[in-house]
Amino acid sequence: MSIIAKEAIAQLFTDARTHNVWLDKPVSDETLRELYELVKWGPTSANTTPARIVFVKSPEAKAKLLECMAPGNVDKTRTAPVTAIIAYDLKFYEHLPKLFPNGAEKMVPMFSGDAAKAAGAAHMNSSLQGGYFILAARALGLDCGPMAGFDAQKVNDTFFAGTEWRVNFICNLGYGDHGKLFPRNPRLSFDEAARII
Repeated sequence: MSIIAKEAIAQLFTDARTHNVWLDKPVSDETLRELYELVKWGPTSANTTPARIVFVKSPEAKAKLLECMAPGNVDKTRTAPVTAIIAYDLKFYEHLPKLFPNGAEKMVPMFSGDAAKAAGAAHMNSSLQGGYFILAARALGLDCGPMAGFDAQKVNDTFFAGTEWRVNFICNLGYGDHGKLFPRNPRLSFDEAARII
């Protein structure tokens, strides 16, 4: 592989910011489908790919979601063109015969027989996929506003009742107002956060 252009690295990482204020510019369903088509290629353990995504766009669905949000996240969620609920499927292993055919015979019983192990794998791998989601959105020219600050039980009851899906985190999507960004917070240096051994 070759190193990607510095402009692309900047768009994905060094210039990219978390947005809270959004321009009044819609995000098409085609863009959301293209976003998923990129996300699905990111690696997960045993190709489990447990992430499930609900793109909240309609006024009715957005109103339901707003009732689940912490007060400080209501306005930014209301004004975002799209809000993605990044969730995970506790029974992701049911898809392993398709997704991991060479190992499904061993892996399916391992996860189906241990709910805690399945939940841990689903949460960890959907978190990986959530990171890919943010990078893929940025690659497509979208800005992101990932958030905690919501009532997880209420989200699950409202959007996932009767299913094995559970919310991981929530991410606003759209075209951010770059003039309304806060000053960028610092990051830890290599020596503060990493070691080579």
